[in-house]
Amino acid sequence: MVTEACKKNHITVNGQVAKASKEVFPMDKITFRKDQIIYQITVLDIPQNRVGAKLVDIYRTDETPPETFAHLELLKLSKEHYRKTGTGRPTKKDRRDLDDLEFGRDDSE
Repeated sequence: MVTEACKKNHITVNGQVAKASKEVFPMDKITFRKDQIIYQITVLDIPQNRVGAKLVDIYRTDETPPETFAHLELLKLSKEHYRKTGTGRPTKKDRRDLDDLEFGRDDSE
């Protein structure tokens, strides 16, 4: 998966496109895109052996701005309520949601 991302030039190390065989050193800045978020990672240290997923945060710092995660949440919410015209009749849930908007019903009743 990472090798494919490197081949497609989606991963950069210190601003330069990285190959899959690129060696990473402490204080290198890695930038990559995953799930429509551009992550920015700083390598703090290189472990001597393989470590478990829970210990990875000891060796890196995530510098991704929090606004990008908020933007992704808004994008997910907008996709849930988007429906193309002419895609057929509304589902039962769609009709109930429309009725709630039209009549101003409240779920707390």
